[in-house]
Amino acid sequence: MENKTHYRKVFKSDHLGVADLEDLLEEGKRLVFTIKEVKQQTGVSVAGRKGNYNIAYFHEKIKPLVLNATNSKTLKSFCNNSPWVEDWKEVPVELFIDENVKMKGEIVGGVRIRSRQPVMDKPELTPKHPKWFAALKSIEDGKTTLEGIKKHYKISSENEKLMKNGTNV
Repeated sequence: MENKTHYRKVFKSDHLGVADLEDLLEEGKRLVFTIKEVKQQTGVSVAGRKGNYNIAYFHEKIKPLVLNATNSKTLKSFCNNSPWVEDWKEVPVELFIDENVKMKGEIVGGVRIRSRQPVMDKPELTPKHPKWFAALKSIEDGKTTLEGIKKHYKISSENEKLMKNGTNV
């Protein structure tokens, strides 16, 4: 494939845009990421305008995504419909390029979050896993429940019994 430069590259941005996703797609990468957290930030420059924005930061090494109303609504639906951005964390999302996004009445294309969450493989939590003890302590301290831990880890029925008994192997 010929090495070409997208015209949008000249418009340097600190935030994720269509050109960034196109680069990832050209590299054959799947556009599935995990949102680490969302922060409300004031005085941020986006597309040449300063304003207040909700910005999603990812675990993966990609630029943060400025959340518009459409993407915010989708993300909210993944988080038990919580309107609080502090609850919008550790959320797997799949991004895509929507060629029909309009800005100021002109079709420009944009980054969107798919309305269906991707299925992510969870790591197996076993007594040998480095997070086993921390998980037991979190349950003991009332910071989480076994169900809360199962949102992030696969746990066999045998290990679930050990966890319920508070066994630190």
